[in-house]
Amino acid sequence: MVISWRAIALTATTIYQLVSCGWESRRAQPGQWADLSGRRFHLVVRGERPTAEVPAIVVAHSLGGVEGYLLVDELAQLSQTIFYDRAGYGWSGISPKAATAEEAIADIDAALTAAGIAPPYLLVGDSLGSYHMRLYAHRHPEKVAGLVLTDGLHEAEMLQMPWTIQLLKLLFWAGFMVATVGSALGLVRLLQLLGAFELFKPELRQFSKAQLAPIKRSMARPKHWFTMAREIWRIDQSGRQLQAAAGEQAEGDSQPPLGDLPMVSIKSKTFFHRSWWTFVIPLREIDRLRDRIHDRLAQLSSNCRVLEAPASSHFVWTDEPQVMVEVVQYLLEQLAETQPRS
Repeated sequence: MVISWRAIALTATTIYQLVSCGWESRRAQPGQWADLSGRRFHLVVRGERPTAEVPAIVVAHSLGGVEGYLLVDELAQLSQTIFYDRAGYGWSGISPKAATAEEAIADIDAALTAAGIAPPYLLVGDSLGSYHMRLYAHRHPEKVAGLVLTDGLHEAEMLQMPWTIQLLKLLFWAGFMVATVGSALGLVRLLQLLGAFELFKPELRQFSKAQLAPIKRSMARPKHWFTMAREIWRIDQSGRQLQAAAGEQAEGDSQPPLGDLPMVSIKSKTFFHRSWWTFVIPLREIDRLRDRIHDRLAQLSSNCRVLEAPASSHFVWTDEPQVMVEVVQYLLEQLAETQPRS
């Protein structure tokens, strides 16, 4: 019986993956657990509020991103900062429910309550996380003091994307499913060891190994990529949920969907930096869609300011993380100025 070298190699990488996952699982997680009906939900709480009136900063990460690990130390210097591993990412278990915005905000509201994190909250939503934070602001307006969207999405444009970008979305979904299998076989972990992530995204090199470790841990696991596939598959459903919530709030009201909620929308220079691989992507069409999205986002609140991240792609949290921190600081200062003085 002849065993091919490919079978031997895959057996070796799979064993290495299993051993590595087991070893990593024995190490303490950086945050704390919330029990959501028997499902473990991981959140990280850092820093303290200067006063009870200062909002806690709540960060919702992007599709497949767990960027809170890169920002938490800087944000925690401004106020108490909370970010969380959405169901299926990081240390959080996979949810049996649909991977939609409604399910995401139900999880984070329950987790904040369980952790004793009292409102008000300044919400930071990055990319897909903008759906979640906006929907949270609609569902719990009494808890929300302000909103930061980092290259956010708008459902009106996302639900009518041209067919070329719809096709790209399907290709991404297929890629995530392939990566689910590849990570189970240890191939994603092997690519990490070879420095492929930093080759694909050189901006990652500015962060320390300790900062990148929890992100790479999540991305080496099949559930991370499977969750990405689930979320992108349900992204239109999440958009319709947000559309319905905005419509309910605006019914019979001439105000913008979020009223006069203090809000900053960060706009990147382009969706993807031009690179050796972007020639296969309809980049100009994506950027035109992004411009229309940002026009819509600016109309969500009568108290919205649009700020540009002039050197950033869609991944502002790696390209210009200081912009996100500066915007949060700016909004906290604006909110402090409107607080009644005793």
